[in-house]
Amino acid sequence: MFPTRTWGPGLDLDLRLVRYFVAVADELHFGRAAAKVYISQPALSKQIRKLEDQVGSALLIRDSRHVVLTARGQRFLNEARQLLAIAQNMQQPSRPDVVRIAHVHELGTSRAVADDYLRTHADVDLLEHAMDSISQLDALLQSRLDVGILRITPRMLANHPTGWSHCLLRLEPLVLVGRAGDDRKPTAPLEERQLEVFADPPESGSYNAHGDFLTALEHDLGISMRWLGTPGAFSHCLAHFTRTTNPARSLEFLTYADRYAAEGLPTYWPEEAQPYYPWSLAWRSEETSPAITDLLHSARTLAIRNGWLEVSAASSAPSWLPRDDPATIEALGRSANIATSVSPPVLKRQVSAPAKPS
Repeated sequence: MFPTRTWGPGLDLDLRLVRYFVAVADELHFGRAAAKVYISQPALSKQIRKLEDQVGSALLIRDSRHVVLTARGQRFLNEARQLLAIAQNMQQPSRPDVVRIAHVHELGTSRAVADDYLRTHADVDLLEHAMDSISQLDALLQSRLDVGILRITPRMLANHPTGWSHCLLRLEPLVLVGRAGDDRKPTAPLEERQLEVFADPPESGSYNAHGDFLTALEHDLGISMRWLGTPGAFSHCLAHFTRTTNPARSLEFLTYADRYAAEGLPTYWPEEAQPYYPWSLAWRSEETSPAITDLLHSARTLAIRNGWLEVSAASSAPSWLPRDDPATIEALGRSANIATSVSPPVLKRQVSAPAKPS
């Protein structure tokens, strides 16, 4: 099936195809891998075939239910990781005054961190990217990113137990957003109307750390939400509200809800339980540059100043985090004051300014 091919000066290996192969090898699932590298599943399959033609042997065995590495594929995977690491080291900034961070869509936490840091570090070039949480961790470990602002899941810790460090940055409340013309009141029940979320469902192939959080919320609260996919930009989300005639409410991040409120839409604190989305800082465990160390310290100080590690005084509902969320223990200092199901009491923490990370 494959032509005999030997390595030599005439063979130009496409690094893009190598990255696609590593994504499939990591996931052992073409749908999840395609979402990870932002191409369609058929296109990814075609690119893997192209790589196999290029190297002259089968790297994967796939059927309708399974994807496994061949013996050649396992050897190629080890070499591919080394090759990509070398390529990334060649591309990463050599200047100590460059820091690379990422944003999840247009959510406000990472933007606030970037703005606050640059007020006192105007001489630093802050290179900003858009990535979801899982992509941020991958980029961080591959030296394509210096600081991540992301949600950490148990699977991320299990898959990557070493090489990086993290700390909780913010417990961001999720609130309800109504429709134009709805009653204006401070709170509303989660189950009073159909509940919508801008997220990719488990069967989409683009399921991510945000979706994992929402699945746990559905399970613990015994509710069913309508998943609308992830349009990304705030303007696309806002367009949904202006087009729809469905009288549902949406569950949104507080930083987006504040923008909806500025557009005239009503917002409500949930009555049955108050979900908090845990944002964490993440960085490589190796020695960091002074600019990266300063950004980590600046972000943690901002969190203290803004009360990001405390529950909101505006909500009287029991606080909620997924029971297996890595942030739960970190947020509580190993106490049990925040609900991992719908039950009181709520979290109240005293926090102090952090030392600079070493």
